[in-house]
Amino acid sequence: MKLKTSILPLALVSLLAFKSDKPAYLIYGVKGKSVDYKEMLAEALTADIVLFGEYHDNPITHWLQLELTRDLFEKKKDGLILGAEMFEADDQLVLDEYLQGLISEKKFESDCRLWANYKTDYKPLINLAKEHNLKFVASNVPRRYASMVYMGGFEALETLSGEAKRYIPPLPIAYDGNLDCYKDMLKMGGMGHGGENLPKSQNLKDATMAHFILKNWSAGKTFLHYNGAYHSDNYESIVWHLKHSNSELTIVTITTVSQEAIDKLEKDNKGKADFTVCVPETMTSTH
Repeated sequence: MKLKTSILPLALVSLLAFKSDKPAYLIYGVKGKSVDYKEMLAEALTADIVLFGEYHDNPITHWLQLELTRDLFEKKKDGLILGAEMFEADDQLVLDEYLQGLISEKKFESDCRLWANYKTDYKPLINLAKEHNLKFVASNVPRRYASMVYMGGFEALETLSGEAKRYIPPLPIAYDGNLDCYKDMLKMGGMGHGGENLPKSQNLKDATMAHFILKNWSAGKTFLHYNGAYHSDNYESIVWHLKHSNSELTIVTITTVSQEAIDKLEKDNKGKADFTVCVPETMTSTH
């Protein structure tokens, strides 16, 4: 009897401890079932391309990106290629010069068009690439060309010089306006005079990122790409362009969502990606 009374409080304490636990994130599979990090890593290791969709100001996303990069490197070594939306294609030269030790960190940070949260969120990834001599691809379109499409449609790209066209995919740019990711943009208010060109400018970004991913990827390697979640959610955007160019690619997608409670993935968040990193709405931001 004494044994039973001693066990019961211990069980109760354990239950209360579990109930009061406040996990910073949970990972869910494509069908909405909870999975562990090791499962996500295992899938990433088999992929040609991994698209890690982030919330730009979410610290959990950025920490997991760094951890996944480290773990992939441990297995893939120089078979790992990195790339990011946060660096525009015409900054590739200065990025390469920094990674190769040809210019100082100060010079790199002054000459490269870095995002405001670079030092907290992307610098660790760049440093890892530099430390291990990994290729890091500046995959995004120069924003001035996206602005040209917003103002004048895809036709505006025809006016670019041959030099400028090095930083975009070959013309004409593939585009499917029936994809939800682009149709939803047309439903947004406040589009201004850009009208139907807004999703086209977004498509140019997606097409350019896919273009430079494929240009730098080769069979047997894994390309890990960091981008905003919207650029790879629901297997559209970048994913569509990658598959449009090479339907045989093995692509693993990771996305980020936030919920009031993270113990169960909400219906609207299911199926967005192969793996969903679910974080509390109360999570702090990096900027």
